Amino acid sequence: MGKTTGFLEYKRQDESYIVPEKRIDNYKEFTIPLEEEKLKDQGARCMDCGIPFCHSGCPLGNFIPDFNDKVYKGKWKEAAEILHKTNNFPEFTGRLCPAPCEEACVLGINEDPVTIENIEKNIVETAFNEGWIVANPPKVRTKKTVAVIGSGPAGLAAAQQLNRAGHTVAVFERDKKVGGLLRYGIPDFKMEKTVIDRRITVLEEEGIVFKTNAHVGENIDANHLKDEFDAIVLCGGATVRRSIPIPGANLKGVTQAMDFLKLNNQYVDGLVDFGAVISAENKNVIVIGGGDTGSDCIGTSNRHGAKSVTNFEILSKPSEGRPAHQPWPYWPMKLKITSSHKEGVERFFSVSTKEFIGDKKGNLRGLKTVEVEWVFKQGERPQLIEVEGTEKEWECDLALLALGFTGAEKTLADQFGLEMDFRTNIEASTKDYTTNVSGIFAAGDMRRGQSLIVWAISEGRQAAYHVDRYLMGESHLPLKDDSDLPRA
Repeated sequence: MGKTTGFLEYKRQDESYIVPEKRIDNYKEFTIPLEEEKLKDQGARCMDCGIPFCHSGCPLGNFIPDFNDKVYKGKWKEAAEILHKTNNFPEFTGRLCPAPCEEACVLGINEDPVTIENIEKNIVETAFNEGWIVANPPKVRTKKTVAVIGSGPAGLAAAQQLNRAGHTVAVFERDKKVGGLLRYGIPDFKMEKTVIDRRITVLEEEGIVFKTNAHVGENIDANHLKDEFDAIVLCGGATVRRSIPIPGANLKGVTQAMDFLKLNNQYVDGLVDFGAVISAENKNVIVIGGGDTGSDCIGTSNRHGAKSVTNFEILSKPSEGRPAHQPWPYWPMKLKITSSHKEGVERFFSVSTKEFIGDKKGNLRGLKTVEVEWVFKQGERPQLIEVEGTEKEWECDLALLALGFTGAEKTLADQFGLEMDFRTNIEASTKDYTTNVSGIFAAGDMRRGQSLIVWAISEGRQAAYHVDRYLMGESHLPLKDDSDLPRA
């Protein structure tokens, strides 16, 4: 696969970025693609390693060495066909996935791994630009109907697979537009929404029906869906946001990150005026939470023109290299420096927020923190210890809570009579995605909890196989055995 000596001849080269001072003036994507010959060189680095551990690193089981080889040889259409065999939406994962495949790359043992994610993005972009991605509706319909609730990556993947099997599929989305967190949680500077729109156009041409402003359990009766459809797939995500139960949490200016991001995305999409957004302009912004959502808040705040942007993380600062207790090919918890971090932020680790401070009108004006230490004892849960004498007060006009999600909303569980697990996710079998109610399945974050986009697509595909088998007695859709894969 690839060029036999390519990994010795070529160094890893990633696409470059427009400089921060120019890119923060707008919400456009700011990557500068590599030239085709350089992309071929990157494909040539795939080293014919014998046992491609990248396969097990990828929840979708993408045929990575195969499409790298085609890129190296300039056979882009064949590369696109290989890529789409396992991944319905590589234009999403090629931009948003943290690339566990690269951490499992054999070359990464002692060199920089292959640029798998960037190659993936360029394959699918080439395919769209060349007109190779077109609607492929099923030749025969089964007369079976399926409702998919939720239009995030899990719901879209399940819908496309079930439609390919010949079933009539309707996707219900409670928001104004399709895409779930892809639409409203991911800033445009990471993925412009035209990327979603062009794929939805293909799905519609294939026969999938999308119903927006359709909130099942609110303006659509769940029992009606049970009567109307032969099967239902729940892909509503894990959308219950984690709060921070400390004094002052109800002050004006203490804001959930997803509210901040959603309103801004709606503004960029022209759905609301800027006056409707939660503005960071000329404010001292503190983002609490060090994950990808926190990073998105940092980038958005800088584009608003924040006076200052600070980021707190309660965990200790990770190492820059792979930790000894997380050896290759496992996913390592390394220090992550995103493009948003490079646009301007002060980062602090091992910091716990103790109190929000308000003025007489109930507006946030500051917060108090304390430094913490983590104590690890064998066989016991880690303990969080406050460091005496480290209390500090910070000036803050806008605090953004990017603390993750605790599970699925209970509306659908209550409406359909479904059981939930101890993490408040929909209880569904890990073998066939079935719930306790016959004909109702669950996939994605709603089943497994907050996770990665690549896991969501994988879950949607897997669930579709089992739904198809439930409806027809057998299924010819692809099924991947993921029982031995590491959980992200």
